[in-house]
Amino acid sequence: MDDEHFLSGLEACTLPPEHFNHAGHVRLACLYLARYPLDEAIARTCATIRAYAVHLGAADKYHATITVALVRLLHAHGTAPLANARALLARHYSVAALASAGARAAFVPPDLAPLP
Repeated sequence: MDDEHFLSGLEACTLPPEHFNHAGHVRLACLYLARYPLDEAIARTCATIRAYAVHLGAADKYHATITVALVRLLHAHGTAPLANARALLARHYSVAALASAGARAAFVPPDLAPLP
């Protein structure tokens, strides 16, 4: 599936769920980062993932802090470091910080090291 069909399907909530795994999340963020300034790419990535999760009845799976942090890390480092996203996030966030309900609902700044 080409980028335009992927993006339009995701934004319209018509993309089959099997096309939106971890790699799909990274693909979405990369597409937005290529088209928009960082802050707008973050806002669009968050809004699109949240809307798609709600559409699938999985709103509780959306995690705002992880989404924002990973888009920032993609912007700073490209896709190579995200092969081990959990380890990368652990450099910036404690387990407790990411596990909080507040971090799931809205972006929470890192408690261990600043994001790039």
